[in-house]
Amino acid sequence: MAVSGEDVILPCSIKPNIGAVNMRVEWFRLRLKGSIVHLYEEHEDRNTNQLQSYTGRTQLFKEELEKGNTSLKLSRVQISDEALYKCFIQSESWYDDITVDVRVEAAGNAPVITVDGFDGSGGLHLQCESKGWNPEPELVWLDSEGVSLTSESTDTHRDDTDGFSVKHAITVYKSDTKYHCRVKLRHHMVETEIIISSKMFNSRKTLMILISVAVLFSVVAGILIALFIHKKRVLYQVLQNRKKTTQDDITIMRKYAAVNVTLDADSAHPHLTVSNNCKQVRFQDAQPNQEKEEDEEKNCKFDIRNCLLGTYKSKKQFYFEVHMGKLTDWDVGVARKSINRKGWIDLNPENGFWTVGVRFGTMYQACGNPHVPLTLYAKPQRVGVFVNCVEGRVSFYDVESWSHIFTFTGQSFNENLYPFFCLGFGESNAQGVMTLCNVF
Repeated sequence: MAVSGEDVILPCSIKPNIGAVNMRVEWFRLRLKGSIVHLYEEHEDRNTNQLQSYTGRTQLFKEELEKGNTSLKLSRVQISDEALYKCFIQSESWYDDITVDVRVEAAGNAPVITVDGFDGSGGLHLQCESKGWNPEPELVWLDSEGVSLTSESTDTHRDDTDGFSVKHAITVYKSDTKYHCRVKLRHHMVETEIIISSKMFNSRKTLMILISVAVLFSVVAGILIALFIHKKRVLYQVLQNRKKTTQDDITIMRKYAAVNVTLDADSAHPHLTVSNNCKQVRFQDAQPNQEKEEDEEKNCKFDIRNCLLGTYKSKKQFYFEVHMGKLTDWDVGVARKSINRKGWIDLNPENGFWTVGVRFGTMYQACGNPHVPLTLYAKPQRVGVFVNCVEGRVSFYDVESWSHIFTFTGQSFNENLYPFFCLGFGESNAQGVMTLCNVF
């Protein structure tokens, strides 16, 4: 929790303590276009594309980078700074990130009471308004005995820059008494009182006369806990949120792990046709001739399953996306290059395949040993595949619904992995096309 107008430290560090001097350190806001808050790269700050509202207010602890401390100091905190922040650290062969949730507390102005005149029943309308709070405060009306009064109308408005403004209205009928408007937020409380003179109720004929209201402002700040807090103490509590949303994960993977995959026509089953740009594959129901069958024994084509591999520039972490179109029977994932391509192949990690797929358009499964049935709330049309060879993980995502499908964990990869695609069987696949998506 950060206090408006003061400074706050957004914590981020590498454990164990590895020097970050030669790494890329990027702080940015989630779910905000052009969201760079601070960028350190190639031994210097590069804030040309920094959000304008953060200019001159961000700073890394340069002397601490050698120890792996990549925390960010944010000066003169504003209400508009309240957001989720991502700390992203990247070296040549590794990257990681954490999410920091920054909440800003701001005490607003003393409430202002406005007299809006009498209604037809002789009641006097009073309206109380206070601005500049964050988060939303509580506004209550009290009579002279401290009894809470029910507001007839309430209005709350939030502005990203100025915070919350609250407005409550009541109608009073008693004269020669005090009414208090009190606004509270955690350890802050401010109050304004108004004295209603009996002269205001003596005659309805005097409504056109200028209403003289003596408004006494009594601002009480820092009640209770604030009395025990030192003037210069910074009130903040930073919540480290490592529950990365799938949308955030996909955004990071698209930005830093995406690879340009092309289809390997030399590995494709004879029933498959690969486009000229090697980005699309479709099923063609044509029987191969005897000459082709003899050739298959000498080449690397799949001869039973309608499968093929993809090629890419090898990396220890890579990500790609595939659009399934009208296909109702498919498998997608990665495979070892040394897999058996002849005869019927059972797709599972023991045989060198890490895939998910669907049968008959509705039966989704992770192809393990045994296969794992998957319950999906939407039919994936665009599937993302992320491979982390270092951690032994293969993850699958429904990109259009920002949902996680399945992850193989604790795997051991003793050779390079290649994208793997299978169009399955059935008449419903005859018009289907599988397309590699551009994620750059």
